[in-house]
Amino acid sequence: MPGSTIPPFQNDVRTHPLLIIDYELIKAGDVGEVNRLWEAATTLGFWYLKNHGADQEASDMFDMGTETMALPLEERMKFEQGDDGRSFGYKKVGGNAIDATGTLDSVEYINVSKDDALAYPQVIHRTYPSTINARMENTIAPFVRKGLEVSYVVLNIFNDKLGLPKGTLKRLHDMKEHSSSETRCIRSPPTQHKEVTKNPVTLGAHTDFGSLSFLHNRLGGLQVLPPGHEEWSYIRPIPGHAVCNIGDALSLFSGCILQSNIHRVVTPLGVQAEYERWSLVFFTRPGNSEVLRALVESSHIIAEAVKKRPDKSFETGSTAVEWLARRIKNQRIRNRTGPETWAASRGTEHTPTAA
Repeated sequence: MPGSTIPPFQNDVRTHPLLIIDYELIKAGDVGEVNRLWEAATTLGFWYLKNHGADQEASDMFDMGTETMALPLEERMKFEQGDDGRSFGYKKVGGNAIDATGTLDSVEYINVSKDDALAYPQVIHRTYPSTINARMENTIAPFVRKGLEVSYVVLNIFNDKLGLPKGTLKRLHDMKEHSSSETRCIRSPPTQHKEVTKNPVTLGAHTDFGSLSFLHNRLGGLQVLPPGHEEWSYIRPIPGHAVCNIGDALSLFSGCILQSNIHRVVTPLGVQAEYERWSLVFFTRPGNSEVLRALVESSHIIAEAVKKRPDKSFETGSTAVEWLARRIKNQRIRNRTGPETWAASRGTEHTPTAA
């Protein structure tokens, strides 16, 4: 299993504290815990989630990732994402830019569509490597269902807090509608210590494209840049705790009441840098046809929040699938024409130039 024997995270570095939210408590409607989740979502937009019940599903997904990345590169490349803005499939190391200068990323990953996983063996969007097909029903689909379960619990809480009609956010993320929701298993190669200081960034600064992210990792490397801060801070990995965060879509729907915060991934510190870094995410994204805009007609709370931000436009004119395709397409190195390509890949970042 990736990360089964890893050294501890360093204690002598700047970290940003996150609230620890108990999934079983928010699922049961515990008022105090629900309010703590709301605090986390409306300040930094990141929190730890414990008692989520997905440890086995995550472990199986890491095994799937190991098997897939062990395939010959030539085989993996048969299932490459391509340059047209599609997210599903394999992305090789160096396929994306991580900043405006065109620096290449140093991670590889495999994305599997929620729709493909739940419809298997029917193909909705695309085909996948044999290692994924072999685990689609007993590994990937269970992780997708767990990610959706967690997301719907959280979305229903946010729905009530935002004063939206019952079921609004769940309808915008209807499981039956095709969407860009997906699993992602990411591998970062180990790094020699002398190389760490050369370019520690492996995945450039960004906000997430969709609504909610459900992240599992064992090594350090995730960093956040909270609004008003000038220096990056690490998020300390805690065994058995997922890291959850808000993405662009949910921030826009809420009139920025819910915070989509900028973050990045760097090479792990110290001896952790000598190990492969594996991480696993389920991204919950709106249905493809949903337009990303503030839901001002449905909530006076959101309408008031928008009025307080006359400097910001909440009318993107983009559907969820168009927003995602624009961002992915303009990160692809083969689509790069200059710094303007990177600028076109940006989302709701409060510091668009951050790397």
